[in-house]
Amino acid sequence: MANYNNVSIEKNGAVALVRFDRKGARNAFNQETILELTDVARQFQEDLTVQAVVLTGTREAFSGGIDLKERASRTVTAGSDLELRQTYYRGVKLCQAWEDMPQITVAAIEGMAVGAGVALPLALDWRVMGRDAFLYVPEVKIGINLQWGALPRLVTLVGPARAKRICILCERMGSAHALDWGLVDELADDGKVVEAALALAGKAAAMPAPAVRMVKEAVNATANALHKVSAYADADQSQLSTNFRSAQAESDKFVNKK
Repeated sequence: MANYNNVSIEKNGAVALVRFDRKGARNAFNQETILELTDVARQFQEDLTVQAVVLTGTREAFSGGIDLKERASRTVTAGSDLELRQTYYRGVKLCQAWEDMPQITVAAIEGMAVGAGVALPLALDWRVMGRDAFLYVPEVKIGINLQWGALPRLVTLVGPARAKRICILCERMGSAHALDWGLVDELADDGKVVEAALALAGKAAAMPAPAVRMVKEAVNATANALHKVSAYADADQSQLSTNFRSAQAESDKFVNKK
């Protein structure tokens, strides 16, 4: 695989650990990190030796979400409407690339997972979360919609009423709450989350690989059948809602607060 600025890959037999680290900015997703993680997922799609992949951020934060300062500059830096639209769809393509991986994928979440930092783990098969970590989906609070294809995945996991509460009320969710609602599959002591995720991945990797891949594909084909129908334009909606006056005002407050 290629050398990346923000992503590292460690392989140990049939299990791989992918770590992304912005080295600051609460590990927020900038465009470079999104493109690197997308490329990693696409490379793994052709890998016949690795059977399970763990994705993690840093000990302090899985991810603080999308880099809002970089996002605010897009209309200035984009060369054309199509280029701007393509930028907005990079997160969608990132999550789809990870969901399409034939390997079992496990997110190891420590610290905070905010916005896009929740959306990406939802595209993985399983999620392991630190006991003191939290999830937070603040998009509506800053006047925009939840995108990256995350909303239908969220509904599939927790049901419509809970999905509405998570997205509309923008309540910070602790690990026990997330486990109870089915957003995560296992809790681990802080500092031991990656270790627990690797152990879970190792169990999956020890199973007969063709059967694991067939079952994963069958479950995803059933559970995700209508996902694209409801989220096919969520990045366009995000671009639109970003231009609302209310969104611009709340986004400025959010950035300054952070």
